This record gives sequence, structure tokens and C-alpha cells, in this order.
Amino acid sequence: MNAAPQMHSPLLLEVVDLAVDYRLKGISLPAIRDVSFDLRAGEAVALVGESGSGKTTTAMAVAGLLSPNAAVTAGGIRYRGKRLPINDDNAMRPHRWNDLSVVFQGAMNALNPVQRVAKQIAEPCRLKLGMSRNDAMARARELLELVGISAERGAAFPHELSGGMRQRVMIAMALACNPSVVIGDEPTTALDVITQAQILKLLTKLRKELNLALILITHDLSVVAESCDRVMIMYAGRIIEDGTVADIFDNPKHPYTRLLIDSIPDPSIGKRISRPIPGDPPTLQNRLSGCAFRSRCPSAMSICALNMPELGVHEQGRVACHLYPAAGQSTRVPSHG
Repeated sequence: MNAAPQMHSPLLLEVVDLAVDYRLKGISLPAIRDVSFDLRAGEAVALVGESGSGKTTTAMAVAGLLSPNAAVTAGGIRYRGKRLPINDDNAMRPHRWNDLSVVFQGAMNALNPVQRVAKQIAEPCRLKLGMSRNDAMARARELLELVGISAERGAAFPHELSGGMRQRVMIAMALACNPSVVIGDEPTTALDVITQAQILKLLTKLRKELNLALILITHDLSVVAESCDRVMIMYAGRIIEDGTVADIFDNPKHPYTRLLIDSIPDPSIGKRISRPIPGDPPTLQNRLSGCAFRSRCPSAMSICALNMPELGVHEQGRVACHLYPAAGQSTRVPSHG
């Protein structure tokens, strides 16, 4: 497992108390709340959780790419110490590609099916960097080679490439304008395990060579063990645990994190079948009071139904659980007698 980057690495991104609401049928519904984290140059952080946990919403808010029915309602984001205008699409355009870029899942849907891949990689170089057509195409060929694709394959259309090669093209596009932060939105989804490992290895290699900061979104903890420094576990729109990869895997604190790890098949110990977490996560329309995980939690206590646990600092990171109360909190239910 990777060691965390040196603390003297430049601080690139600061997400502070971020909240996002979705508007559905005239009603504002909370998608994420109180999300805070930092990202340093060369660091890889994974956002992990089941579908609907808020990880993609968090990442799209950082990139200023929320859907039209979503808006940041509290908090903010700073890039290199300056506030990002994430609620203003026009003001965010100079930052996209140049400072932050996204590798989307489902490359076949993200790529233009009737345009050759080299031309698609060259387009942001022309629009964002002002390169000539010839220089932009030369840059596209360099980027294809960088991600392990022969430059000659740049003449291919997306359907003529394998799924793994298309995902490499998406990575090349994300690197076109030399961004400092790359967001990988489930970049290995729908790929076979061998290709998945190759893509993760490529991202790790490029991150180290280019000193990129990476935010990797995934629902699968097993994909982050060798490719990330830190893991943030999300549930019902909040970060519920945050620590180094080693700490999260070796000594998980939150019961949800433990269940996620237990659900990973491990052939080395004869565990070949995934064991799903019982129950279903809450929806936007159906949030539980107190701890959102309490209905599925094997360690639930009476206080869990009354109070939402704070995200408190402990010796190995942060955790939001009444089993590990923040300073001044108690796991005892106050007496009303």
C-alpha cells in the first residue's frame, strides 16, 4: 500500500463544509452535507461508497459540473488558495481542463463516435491552450504514447478501440492541458479485472511522473489499495471515515467501513464470494434521523436514533460514529427523568 505524500507538498484543493441540494418536483433535497477535505500535489484520494452515497456529486461540485437541477447551497472550494466559482459555469470554464479535469466512466458514451480519437484529444489543446492545428495534433500523438497507445491509433474511431484503449484515450484527454488535479469518476467501471488493473496502474504511474493530484471515485474498496494514499468513506451524503489506505484496511473504525471491507472477495483465505451489506442505503427522499446507517448497523445504540455523530478526529484520521465520540460527546443517552 502507498505511503501518504509528504505534508510539505503544496496544498492544491480545499473543500470546506460543502453542501449540495437537488431540486426534484419543486422540492430541494439534500444530496451532500458538511463535506470537507484537502488535496495536496501528488496525492491520490479515493471517495468510496455505495451508489447514492454522494461521491460523484462531491466530485462534480468540485469540477463545477453539477446537473442543472443541482446547486451548491453552503461551503465552498479553494484552488491554490483562491475560491473557485463553482456555481458560475462561465467563470469556471478557465479552470476546467487547465486546472482540473475529469476522466468520466463509460468512455464510449463520453467520446464522440464520429470523430477520430486524436482529433478529440487535440480539441482542448486548441481551445484552451491556443495551439495551432498541427501543434495540437502533435500533442495528441504524444499523449497517446504517454498512455500506452501507438500514435498511429489516433486515426481510429472510438468503436474501433477496445474498452481499455478507449479509457486510455479519456485519460489522455484529461491530461491535454496539463491540469494539476484529475478526477476519475469510476474510470474502471465495466472493464474486466485485468484491464481494470492496467488502468489503475497507468493512473498511478502518471500521477507520480507528472505530480498530479487524483480524486478517484469508486464503490469498490479493492481498487484503491495499490493506487491511493487516502480513503474517504461516504454514506448518505456525508464523509463518515477518512484515513490513510493502510489505516482504513488494517484498522477500520466505522461499522460501515468494516462491512465494506468484509464484502471484498479474498481468494487467499478461501473467501471467493462477495458478502453484500444487508439492507439498502437511504434515498434523497428518505433520510433517517440521527445516524443514517443505524438501520443497517450491527453496532447500533439508542443514541444513534437521536443524534447524528460528528466527524471527529482520532489518532488515525476522522470518523463519524458514536462508538468514537468527538470531544465532549458521550455514547450515553441523556436522562429525561
